[in-house]
Amino acid sequence: METSFITPIQPWQAIGGISADSAQDTRSVSAGGMFQDIFQNAIQDVRNTESNLQSQQYLLSTGQINDPHTVQIAASEAQLATNMLVQLRNKALDAYNELMRISL
Repeated sequence: METSFITPIQPWQAIGGISADSAQDTRSVSAGGMFQDIFQNAIQDVRNTESNLQSQQYLLSTGQINDPHTVQIAASEAQLATNMLVQLRNKALDAYNELMRISL
């Protein structure tokens, strides 16, 4: 039996280490650290998927790849990671702008 080349989707880790069990102990997690971790993970995902895409494209161009559809899969993963990062940025900016509109 041959192994599958497609890696299964992994669930995201709980934001800032908060889970349903530890919802009461939120004092140890700083808000700035949570957002920083989320953006760092998103940026690292973009870097990883872009690197994977480049290696797949190299293998395709040199004829070293047996299944060319993996290049399209890698391209889709890279596009999704980039779109996710852009949407995270947009939502963070929207939240910031909303906070700036609040008059005290």
